[in-house]
This record gives sequence, structure tokens and C-alpha cells, in this order.
Amino acid sequence: MKKILVTGGDGRFADELKKFKTNIKFTYLNKEKLNICNFKSIIKAIKKYKPKTILHLAGLSRPMDIHENNIGKSISINVIGTANLVMACSVYKIKIIYFSTSYIYPGTKGAYKETDPLLPWNNYGWSKLGGECSVQMYKNSLILRACMTQKPFVHKKAYANVKSNFIYHEDFIKKFLKLLNKKGIYNIGGKSQTIYNFAKKNNYEIKKIYSKGEFPLNQNMNLNKLNKALK
Repeated sequence: MKKILVTGGDGRFADELKKFKTNIKFTYLNKEKLNICNFKSIIKAIKKYKPKTILHLAGLSRPMDIHENNIGKSISINVIGTANLVMACSVYKIKIIYFSTSYIYPGTKGAYKETDPLLPWNNYGWSKLGGECSVQMYKNSLILRACMTQKPFVHKKAYANVKSNFIYHEDFIKKFLKLLNKKGIYNIGGKSQTIYNFAKKNNYEIKKIYSKGEFPLNQNMNLNKLNKALK
């Protein structure tokens, strides 16, 4: 049985992953049991559980404005915390799986391939790219540039002029579990469409709004590499 140690084991995505029946044994650790901002805590957990793979879910996301208003916290968790984990994995030769984000692409032309230039459009994207940089230095790694959200859609309004690859956690996990043995970088998400069209399928009452510059209009990614890997 494949065994994977999970950081951020009490987060939203981890809670969804726990619902799935699989032959993989996931060990979920919260901040008290594995604090990515404390290198000694990471080493202690590695020595105790002896994982061959670590799924790195611990990170700072919402509310988005925290990355603007408290950059110290954003850097400490998403950049330095991730780098700490990569350093530990490199010492013990452990594979790391890192969830990056579609926000690291500029969002101007859309259909971004994994090899396209990167230019995050907000501080959250920069913090995730900062973490990704350290992961890219370590070849025993899998980076998933994700575009996912929890179900039901948490907002009462959705952008009708912003294209993305949003996918709900439960559907994302089905794809994710098929990629566990891969290495390198993969865009992962759902169909390219406006956020409003995505959200209205499960909420007919959602209201349309339009980005006037606060969100780039073409955030969608090219998923050809993903689809080829899933065949």
C-alpha cells in the first residue's frame, strides 16, 4: 500500500480527500504535529512516520487580501515554509507533491501551457510561485498548478467576463489521484469557461459581475498535458 504524509491535514482540501476510498494510506498531520515554519518539527515528523512521499497542503490562501495586508505571514508560510519542507525532503530523499496555482500565470492571453512565462497578478500568486521555485529545484517532485474551489461555490456573485478552469474539489481529486506517480509540472483543472458559467450550474441564483481590472480576464490554462497523462 502506498503511504503519503499530508501537511495541512485539517484544511479544506484534506477534508475532501478524506472522503475518498482509495488503496493509498494518507496520514494527515495538522500544524501542531507538523509545522512547516519550524524545520525541527518537519524533521521530527519525517523521522516518526518515515514517508516516501509528502503531499504538501499546508498554506495560506483565503482571505486573499491577507497576502496584501500581511506579507510577512504570506511569505513565512507559503514561501519559507515550503522551502523548509523541500530542504527536508531533499535530505531524506522524499518525493514532494506541491499544489501551486493558476494565479502564477499573467491572465492576459489564456490557454497557458506549463512552459509559458510566469507573472503572478497578485500577492497570493507571488507567494505560491515563491514556494514553487524551491520545489522546482528538487527533481523528485510533482507540481500541480491548480484551479479548484469548494462546493457549493462560496460566493453569491461570479465574474461573467473572466475565464478560468475552476473545478470542484471532489472532481479535482479524481484527476489528482491518477497523477501521484508522475513528476514535473502539470496544469490541473476543469473546462475553460467563465467563472459565472461554472458557478451557475450548481447555483441558478448566482449574480453576474464584471471585472474592471481587478481580475485579469483570461486565466484559463491549457490542459493537454494533463489529459494525455490521464488517458
